[in-house]
Amino acid sequence: MILGNINHLDLVPYLPAKIKQSIEYIKDNVNSNTPVGRHDIDGDNMFFMVSDSTLRHIHEANPEFHKKYLDVQVVLEGQEGMAVSTLPPHTKVLDDKLADNDIAFIETPSEETMLILQSNDFIVFLPNEVHKPLCSINNKITTVHKVVVKIALDYL
Repeated sequence: MILGNINHLDLVPYLPAKIKQSIEYIKDNVNSNTPVGRHDIDGDNMFFMVSDSTLRHIHEANPEFHKKYLDVQVVLEGQEGMAVSTLPPHTKVLDDKLADNDIAFIETPSEETMLILQSNDFIVFLPNEVHKPLCSINNKITTVHKVVVKIALDYL
């Protein structure tokens, strides 16, 4: 997991080239007029989804992980709570959609940490890193405008 801000990429000079390229692409090409939905950067190798999503209480969501793609999640407007776990995804799998959609939902691990992402913050989740996006902060249900870039692991 890597955490940073799109306006201060110099603070994370060790970012792999494709991840840095994806963040710079979002910074240079995505704004409030970019339509919600999927947009290709390089076909299925690298694409992103723009969304306006309602946050939820942390206990209302199940953590997720991926196998084939890594996530670069960028908050464009608003704040987002992001629950993370440094434990492997060895808890009970509740919904395995890895084969078709590269996502599996699991029971919440025994240890979870909440991070708060502000506008222009990004977080990178590598395959198998457990995360629970779209969590409310201080139990306030608001909306966040965000981008999730999907980068195929074998494209790095």
